[in-house]
Amino acid sequence: MLTANTQNTGSLLSREKVVEFITPYVKNKGVYLDIAKQFGSPLYILETDVLARKAAQFRAAFSHRLPDTAFFYAMKSNNLPHLSGHLLKHGFGLDVSSGVELSVALELGASSIIFSGPGKTTQELELAARHPDRVVILLDSIGEAKRLATVLEEKQTRMPVGLRLNNNPEGLWRKFGVLPENLLSAFKEIQALGQLDFHGLQFHSSWNLNPDRQTAFITKLGEILSGMPKQFLDTIQFIDIGGGYWPAQGEWLLSDVPQNYIIDPGSSIDLFAKELSTAIKKHILPLTQCRICFEPGRWICNEVMHILIQVVDCKEKDLIITDAGGNTVGWERYETDYCPVINLTRPGLSEKRCHILGSLCTPHDVWGYAYFGSDIKENDLLMIPAQGAYTYSLRQQFIKPIPRVAVKESRNRYFLLPS
Repeated sequence: MLTANTQNTGSLLSREKVVEFITPYVKNKGVYLDIAKQFGSPLYILETDVLARKAAQFRAAFSHRLPDTAFFYAMKSNNLPHLSGHLLKHGFGLDVSSGVELSVALELGASSIIFSGPGKTTQELELAARHPDRVVILLDSIGEAKRLATVLEEKQTRMPVGLRLNNNPEGLWRKFGVLPENLLSAFKEIQALGQLDFHGLQFHSSWNLNPDRQTAFITKLGEILSGMPKQFLDTIQFIDIGGGYWPAQGEWLLSDVPQNYIIDPGSSIDLFAKELSTAIKKHILPLTQCRICFEPGRWICNEVMHILIQVVDCKEKDLIITDAGGNTVGWERYETDYCPVINLTRPGLSEKRCHILGSLCTPHDVWGYAYFGSDIKENDLLMIPAQGAYTYSLRQQFIKPIPRVAVKESRNRYFLLPS
């Protein structure tokens, strides 16, 4: 389950906030209707003008506060190559977590790639080792370091590496990285291997509705670095503080009361930048004047992709079936998460109760339990807005085909990507 909080502990989401959220999409309904008329449905729509704006906003928030920064888009959050390619044009590098993602990043011409994640295979390490001028491997364990050293020795080459630190040793998160208390011994083992050029550290906390967990670990990391020998500090060229920045919209969840929704609000990216930069300047930069790296994924791509679906069957006044199913997003997301369903054909700013269901042969195929509109009938076009994060990447071929992608570059320019 890819929700930060399924316990409904937040406050009640106001109707005004939801109406404010959907209003821009309702105003631009003509554009989306035209796209669907030309390309059909179901359809993903990627808005590259929104992507450019989000990328610039994220970069500006941190680069204005820190002397040396770098930004890497986390491909796993939305793995559409066209999206990653656009971010390369806006000064981003790419954060990959598998050989598949690494291959795509290399094919896109990315010149700055970080390869993170546990359990990298020998074949994946061999691919990275062919591009030491473009790839930095963030080691997840000493065993991985040893396997990489063997690969590099065979190739008679060297590789820049960093080391992931575990910042949550409890439960399933203990799978990631090396415990902070083992940092010095891990550094010495990496140095002794040869072939590996140790350049930095990484840590990552996910589902950050606010910067508290990140700033807490930055403080702890500063304490650790203050006790490290000069030989170690002199090698540090970067510290990567990961991603997990939740959009300021927050997390919207269904409640037990129909048409009452729960919100866990998110912090603005400016607040993230202010708090994290303050902590970095206080605890990290006095010890090592290094580059600070960021790995935004969800925050960048959430608002840039939408889903268009069409009503194919009105079985009851409060029960309709659409031409797309949950395989479009890869999991039963809308049984727990709330996203407004907008009827673009018969728009309206009042929400009417109705089971909006998909056409898969499973009762868990749900888009929502209400829609915004004046009415709903067969052939109406519905929009599920701001579904760019952890939907497209998780899509799957299950019963129904996977929708195609239309790219909207401006109000009057859009095209269909090849299948």
